Amino acid sequence: MSSFTDLLPSHGQQGQTGQTGLGVGWIHELARAEIHPDAERLLQLGKSFDPQQLVEESTIGFLSQLREQFNEYARVFNALSENSARFQEVKVYNIAQTAADFMMFRNQIKLLVSNTAHGVIHISFAQHVRGNLAINGQVQTMGNSDSGLPASLAQAQELLAQVGPFRDVYWTFQGEKVSADQVAKFYFSEFTRVTRDNRRSRAGNQVLIDQIKALLQEKGLEL
Repeated sequence: MSSFTDLLPSHGQQGQTGQTGLGVGWIHELARAEIHPDAERLLQLGKSFDPQQLVEESTIGFLSQLREQFNEYARVFNALSENSARFQEVKVYNIAQTAADFMMFRNQIKLLVSNTAHGVIHISFAQHVRGNLAINGQVQTMGNSDSGLPASLAQAQELLAQVGPFRDVYWTFQGEKVSADQVAKFYFSEFTRVTRDNRRSRAGNQVLIDQIKALLQEKGLEL
């Protein structure tokens, strides 16, 4: 019987990357199909070239990249909170029974990032209001207070997968190609801004003045 390892001695040593640094995992799959064509047809080993599967794999990969970025941003951000003494920390949680969905949480507000349909990554804010959780894509306000969420983000946003002419999968927002780094940086910034603890103080004006003084002092300036 033919030995796949003998025909491709580099397999298992270089993994999915060749000497040039390019991904060559797909070449191994082509070689397997050449050696065992009947098994390839029976087991659908060549399905990795199917656009639908490519999108599914890219969806999990993109979500995983986003989660890693959010985790790293939260780690650095929380390190400056002095154990929540200066401000509330951001928490990142995996969503159970999903491939890669996750959410961020702070001050009763969540940012949900999930795969809701084939080739669709759904991003939405949700907030606890009087014991109820609204997850219809809108942040609900508490009483007459303002949630602080821009109108452009009040509705759920969607990232859509597109398959290029050469089976390359890329992600878009409103027709524009985006990267995981761009998406993570934007939404982490917006999330921390809208989840700030805006508790009012009787001496609200004095608190504001103290905050301005502190910021100026950090920059070596005086009020």
